[in-house]
Amino acid sequence: MSAGFLGLAVAAAALALDQGSKALALSSPSLPVGVEVLPVMNLVLVRNDGVSFGMLGGLLPWWALVLLAFAIVAWLSVWLWRSQGQVVSVALGLVIGGALGNVVDRVRLQAVTDFLDFHVGAYHWPAFNLADVAVFSGAALLVWDSFRPAKARDRAEA
Repeated sequence: MSAGFLGLAVAAAALALDQGSKALALSSPSLPVGVEVLPVMNLVLVRNDGVSFGMLGGLLPWWALVLLAFAIVAWLSVWLWRSQGQVVSVALGLVIGGALGNVVDRVRLQAVTDFLDFHVGAYHWPAFNLADVAVFSGAALLVWDSFRPAKARDRAEA
C-alpha cells in the first residue's frame, strides 16, 4: 500500500471512530448530566462552538471555522500525497481524519460534540472527543518524526 493510501485509510478510520463515538454520546440519555467512568474520568455531553478548549466561542460563525478547517485539510492532503514515509502518512491521516470529524459536527450541528472529561479533584481538563485525540496524536507523531535522524526515517520508508 502506498504511503498516500495508508494515510487516507487512517483518515477514514479516525473519522469513522470519531463519528461513531459521537453518535453514541448524542444518543445517551445519561451524558447531559454526566456519568463517572473512573475516579478521574467522566462522560459528559458538551457543545463547543469555539476552537480548542472553547477559545473564540461565539466570536466566529460556524461556517468560518468550517472554511478554515477545509483549507487546512486541503494543505495537509497535498502534503500527504507527496509524502513517501509511512510515519508521516499515518500522522497526517490522523490529523486529517480528526479535523474532518469536527467539521462534520460543525456542518450538522453548528458546534462540536465533546464528551470526554478528565479531572483531578475539582480541576477539569476541557472536554474533548476522539477527533481531538486523533489530531493531537497525529501532531505529536509529526513532531516525533521530525526529531528522528534522517537515516532512521529512510530505513522506515524502505
